[in-house]
Amino acid sequence: MATKTLVNCEDYIALEEPQGMRYELSEGELIVTPSVSFFHNDIRDSLSAQLRAFVEARRFGAVTGETDIKLIGDTVRRPDVAFIRAGRLRGIDLDRVPLPVVPDLVIEIVSRSDRADDLIFKVSQYLSAGAKAVWLFYPNTKQAYRYVADRLEPEVRSAAAGHKFEEPELLPGLILPLAQIFPASETPR
Repeated sequence: MATKTLVNCEDYIALEEPQGMRYELSEGELIVTPSVSFFHNDIRDSLSAQLRAFVEARRFGAVTGETDIKLIGDTVRRPDVAFIRAGRLRGIDLDRVPLPVVPDLVIEIVSRSDRADDLIFKVSQYLSAGAKAVWLFYPNTKQAYRYVADRLEPEVRSAAAGHKFEEPELLPGLILPLAQIFPASETPR
């Protein structure tokens, strides 16, 4: 039987990550995952750049990536990309780790090492803590899932079907075609 490593938020902040590993904290349990691949980062960086350009041009708020975010209790997650509305950033110490404000929109790029039940649990943690929407992008299948706080069933979109991703209440006017998000093949764009 595997043992769980339990730590509190203060101890988590003091940890040093070994090279090639990433930490998150889930209800006191230290989650250790391997570093992500080039293709994961390529999709994350592309999404982040598109979202950042859109948000900054309209002064909607801020976009961050790979930032420790304090959720409820001893839970600290590190979303691949996160959007926080401008009004919610006022008075927040942005140098604080973990960041003490839950993103309005969380985007996760699913890695080959991610387990489905862990991902759904992570989505529920974000939504329970106050996120308005969570997007999961699956590069291998070129599908994406949109979860919102007031709905149990996710919306599923596919690049093959030509679907787009939007979040009209948070980011009016933003349209992200999945075909532009997912690379045509696993070669650099």
